[in-house]
Amino acid sequence: MTSARRTLIDPESTPFYHIINRCVRRAFLCGEDKLTGKSFEHRRGWIVEKIKALSAIFCIDVCAYAVMNNHYHLVLKIDLDRANSLSNREVIELWCKVTKGHDVGKDRTAISFVL
Repeated sequence: MTSARRTLIDPESTPFYHIINRCVRRAFLCGEDKLTGKSFEHRRGWIVEKIKALSAIFCIDVCAYAVMNNHYHLVLKIDLDRANSLSNREVIELWCKVTKGHDVGKDRTAISFVL
């Protein structure tokens, strides 16, 4: 059963989290699929660059990472001071960097109304 994120993550207890994401159905994230001989190694650089880009946007520091053939591990630290210092407007602006923005987020008068 799923749980709400606020019940899973308590940055006051610890700002450090070990995250794992795994492929399913024998899918390959990186490396060579020995069954088909197809190489997915080019994806490793993409994944590392995406991790760097996302950590620069959000209040997350990457302490360690490992990109394996069918999964990856991240050890992350929430930057509580930075997160708590963000205004509502800054949160929306950071989120729009990832989502490419929504029409409401792009309209400054709409942001002012929301905030």
